Amino acid sequence: MTESATSFMEAVLHDPEKPDQRSGPAWGGVISLALGSFGLVTAEFLPASVLTPLAHDLGITHGVAGQGMTATAIVGAISAPTMAIITKRLDRRIVMWAMTLLLILSNVLAAVAWSVPVFLTARVVLGIAIGGFWSISAALAMRLVPNDLLPRAMSIILTGVSVANVCAAPIGAYVGEIWGWRTAFMIAAVVGAFTLLVQLITIPRLPPIAVASFRSLLDVARTPTIRVALLVVLLVASGHFAGFTYIRPFFEKAPTLDPETISLVLLAFGIGGIFGNLAGAFLAKHSLKAVAALPALTIAIAAVSLLTVGPSASASAIAVAAWGFAFGAVPVGSQTWMVLRAAPEQAESAGVLMAATFQVAIAAGVIFGGLLVDNAGVDSAFAYSAVATLLAALTVFLLGPERGI
Repeated sequence: MTESATSFMEAVLHDPEKPDQRSGPAWGGVISLALGSFGLVTAEFLPASVLTPLAHDLGITHGVAGQGMTATAIVGAISAPTMAIITKRLDRRIVMWAMTLLLILSNVLAAVAWSVPVFLTARVVLGIAIGGFWSISAALAMRLVPNDLLPRAMSIILTGVSVANVCAAPIGAYVGEIWGWRTAFMIAAVVGAFTLLVQLITIPRLPPIAVASFRSLLDVARTPTIRVALLVVLLVASGHFAGFTYIRPFFEKAPTLDPETISLVLLAFGIGGIFGNLAGAFLAKHSLKAVAALPALTIAIAAVSLLTVGPSASASAIAVAAWGFAFGAVPVGSQTWMVLRAAPEQAESAGVLMAATFQVAIAAGVIFGGLLVDNAGVDSAFAYSAVATLLAALTVFLLGPERGI
């Protein structure tokens, strides 16, 4: 570790707000961050599970409806560096509370949206919250628990993502079918309110240290390892969202599943994601190359399988579960690679870059996938998923991290 990295870690370890052996780790704060990741991911990807009724209600195509996720992602990419710099002098818990308030507001706006512009406004507000949250979450984890517990803390925080994948897609599809898609967003707003309450109680004072700046972002971005990691994140995330955003219209076309069966298949994706999160945390301790490459390769295989299994609902469920397992490991691997290993002395800056790149990838994937769906059929979006994630796996195998990074 470099001298600057050592100095940074010593500063964190001696920060009066950093848990030590006497006070113990602030697991309550870590759990509140997990709730935050759960609420944000649920809200971000909820449109995918209610895409058909949402598009019908607002009088738009599936491809246009999917661009609600694009708006969120684009704003998230801008928000990640902007919010980190604008709020660099604020206590980080205040920033986190503000992001959760925006989460609640966005869900309420989406639930009452009477037109496309109002719905897109809700998604823009959500994008601000997402960019702000993910830009500082890993750096916050480094201050809430001792260094030897960081992998466990990150796994807990990212479990919120996996649980959201379990709940958001199938429950969103079910609620949307029974009570309407607006009810799904209102439930998400209630979850956000509960999250804010827990965060108000559990997150300790966290004065800003080693905050992000445009110069620090550029310095971190020049690191060769970081560049490779960003490219991999871009390929994997764009490939995932180009296809999975349109999973419901894909299953309504072939193998022509009814809404209840689609909910069960999406549940398989979420359950797979939980186990993928655990597997990712295990692999990250032993081989960064494996945890970065294998999930991408698995998504590519799952996408090809969905295109070739035909009308088999059971085979589709297996492929979707494998896809969920793989994608569940992606955040753990990328956070460990970029924030905790490649740039620990600039944890917040690395987190900003990863959050921004991930949101750019979501936007690119959803936009390109939507264009493919509307112009070449939904199968073409899944073909792109396979190609992009396969390229990501090859990039890691050729240029990715070694075990010791």
